[in-house]
Amino acid sequence: MVPYNLKNILKQELENGSSDLVTRQSGQGIRTRIEKYLEQEKDGAVVALDFSNIGIIDYSCADEIIAKLISRLIGGEYGEKYIILAGLNENQKENIEVALERKELAVPARMEDGRQILIGSLNNYLRETLDFIMRTGKITAKDLSDALQLGMNTSGTRLLNLHKKKLVKRIEETRDGGRILVYEHV
Repeated sequence: MVPYNLKNILKQELENGSSDLVTRQSGQGIRTRIEKYLEQEKDGAVVALDFSNIGIIDYSCADEIIAKLISRLIGGEYGEKYIILAGLNENQKENIEVALERKELAVPARMEDGRQILIGSLNNYLRETLDFIMRTGKITAKDLSDALQLGMNTSGTRLLNLHKKKLVKRIEETRDGGRILVYEHV
């Protein structure tokens, strides 16, 4: 996991000593800096946007930074990379969640108390599948099919959809002389 300290990025962008992420304009500048860093990461990288030294984040800044990053990530603009949020407090979570839900997006997050959650909008069956993957660590379509008593097509489709939303990583493994796809949480 590659941590991006948002306080340092904010300091570089604004140079006024503020620890608050406010206004759409400052959000654009911060997102642009994050995008430049993302371009340098290798495929498969999991980038943690660290909010632990940030005060507040308002809706417009959450929309500009987080919602647009996640939307572009899903659109493939950054390659095969993943983003999680880290060190969030409840107030930060609320504004980020509203920005993501309005665009029907979701992102994994680790709260400042260590809880791992999903922020944003995800339908119930994908949420159930993601929760299962988070408990088991990694899984194949067959494992998911057996565990949740789903058809193979259904389990494969759920895993593919979670991968497309950049909520799980997909890795090829060789088992019993064959190649299989394994999905794991980011």
